[in-house]
Formats: sequence, C-alpha cells, structure tokens
Amino acid sequence: MPTYGNKTIEFVKGRGCYLYNNKNEKYLDFASGIAVNSLGHCHPRLIKALNKQSKLLWHVSNLYIIRTQEKFAREICKKSFADKVFFTNSGTESIECGIKIIRGYHTHFKTGKNEIITFEGAFHGRTFGALSAQKNKKYSNGFEPLMKGFKQVAFNNKKELKKAISDKTAGIIIEPIQGEGGIRPASIEFLKFLRNICNKNNILLFLDEVQCGFGRSGKLFSYEWAKIKPDIMAVAKGIGSGFPLGACLSTNRASVYMRKGSHGSTYGGNPLAMSVGLEVLKIISNQIFLKKVDNVSRYFWFKLKEIENEFSIVEEVRGAGLLLGIKLRSNYLEFSENLKKNKLLNVPAADNTIRLAPPLIVSYKDIDKSISIIKKVLKEIND
Repeated sequence: MPTYGNKTIEFVKGRGCYLYNNKNEKYLDFASGIAVNSLGHCHPRLIKALNKQSKLLWHVSNLYIIRTQEKFAREICKKSFADKVFFTNSGTESIECGIKIIRGYHTHFKTGKNEIITFEGAFHGRTFGALSAQKNKKYSNGFEPLMKGFKQVAFNNKKELKKAISDKTAGIIIEPIQGEGGIRPASIEFLKFLRNICNKNNILLFLDEVQCGFGRSGKLFSYEWAKIKPDIMAVAKGIGSGFPLGACLSTNRASVYMRKGSHGSTYGGNPLAMSVGLEVLKIISNQIFLKKVDNVSRYFWFKLKEIENEFSIVEEVRGAGLLLGIKLRSNYLEFSENLKKNKLLNVPAADNTIRLAPPLIVSYKDIDKSISIIKKVLKEIND
C-alpha cells in the first residue's frame, strides 16, 4: 500500500551515527529511524546479544516461562517508578495497553469515571484508541467515527486543564516532549501541576515516553527532570535501538484490573527482543553514559541557539536533550529536503519544525558537522 509516499534514498549499511547508500556515500543520521536507533547502527554489544540469543531461541509465546523477560521486567522496574510491565512490539501497542489500564482501574474501584484528557498537538500512534485520544485530523481523517471518551485541551495550559476536569475524568495522557506535534516540551511546572491534580482527583497520570524516553532527555526517563512519578508510562523506540520492542509500565495499584486474559500479545516479550532490550538498558541506564548524553545535548542546544540568533528565517529552537527541533518561519519542508541533500538526515514534524534526534552516542565532532550543514543550507535559503 502506498502509505509512505515516494522515497528517493536507499541505505545498505550503517555504523554508529552514519548510514551508507549503495554508492558508499555517507549520511549523518540525525533522524535515528525516527528517534529509534538510540545506540546508533550496528552497536557491537547489541550484535553480540542478538547473535547469541538467535542461536538459542527466537519465539515461544507467552504460554511459557521466559526468564529473560522476567529479568528485563525486574530491571526496568528497578530503574523506574513501575511495579509491573507488559511487553509489546511498538509504541502504539503500549498506548493501547495504558488506555485499558486506566479504564480497568476505574472499573475495579467502581468510580464511574471513564473519560481521558489529552492535549492538542499530541501523537500517540495510529490505532483507533490512539487516533481517538489525539484527535488529529491529519491522521484520523476518513477513518471516523472515532472512539468516545476522550477530551482534548491546550498543551501546557493549566487553566484549560483545570476547567476540563470533571467527576468523569479517569486519566490524563501526555508526552513530556511532543514529538510529531513540533518538538514541544511540557514545562516542569506543568508536569508537577498534573501530578498534583491527579492525586487530588483520583485520576491516573499516563506518560507517553515512546519518543522522549530511554535516555533521550539526558535522564533515563524524561519525567525524572520534574521529580514526579506517573501511574502508567508507555515506552518503545529507543528501548530496542532498532529492534521492534515496546512496553507499558505501571504501578501495582493502577494495574489492579489487569489479570489473566485481560490483555495479551503473541510476540510481545519474545526472547530475541528481550536479549536486545536488556543490553540496551544496561548501556543507557549507566550514569556516566547519561551524563555524556546530557553534556552533548547542552552543547548541541547552545550551537543551535547561535543559529537561531544568526538567521532571521529561524523562528525558534525548541525541545530538550537530544530531541530538538528547528522551527522556521517558512519553507521548513524545503529546509528538511536540502539538509538531506547535504547528507544530514532529519524528520519533519508539525508546526513548521524539523526534528533532530541523533543517536545518544553522538560525538561533539558529529554535532559540529551537523551545525556546518545546517548553516550552509540556511544561507542558501536566505540567498
């Protein structure tokens, strides 16, 4: 099906932060498979883990004990707020699981609550639950009617959120950094406000860290910057650094209704995915590694801010960690294409913004190279 439009570039191999086409031309990959390749391409430790497991066992289904899955679940809970994990194959599956957890919680406690608040500019995936939650016509047009039970308010707007809460509000879903919506971070103050209002009203706080989790913000999870803890969290993308993998994390209390038969996945938590995910977690959760990510991301931010001051066509540099965006006053798609022509890969987002999400192993030298390309393209556009 032609759902991805026309493509013009093909890559045949990758190493670290670079991709190579069939002419062996080298591209600096600041798209990372849409913020997926957290450890770059063909990381030696991931190759080793995958090779080792591939000779033992690929798939058995969740009808049987999978020790690696149990180990990964313990490790991810230890390093997060969570008590329970459900393994999926993608971000949107993790979102669907989280929506069910919210509904199930209120069914169990017989609260009568069934409405979920989401935010303008959100992107939670392309399944019906996700489409209904984000209410974005760009993705849902032609697929209506959407599911009921979702209410949307302006992002980062305390007043509007407060007004939207009723005795039917069961949960609130938010991305700490909106990805597709234009690389817009929720303020730390707003995230704290959400946690407080959820506590006071028996509302479950559900964070979508599919794009901004797993080290991308400079901490293992973005919510850590606000010093809060969610009740539920969806993760994917960077969790497997390119291997299809996701998870829905939850507290014991929030997931009280999730019992035998209430949810399932044929492939979720398979031995191959678990072996890769465990190795990714070991690497990314290391505090020295995260400190390096934080340092290099601050350097990148500073360099992009210099560009914002130098070029009037740049309206704003935004984002956090290594999920950054350049918002142009016009021609942002042309800007994106010209960056690719100059061998800097990027991904367009909403609100005239191009997304820069390099692998977390990116070096200062790679950052400097990207800055040179960005300046060159902006000068050409200005001329």
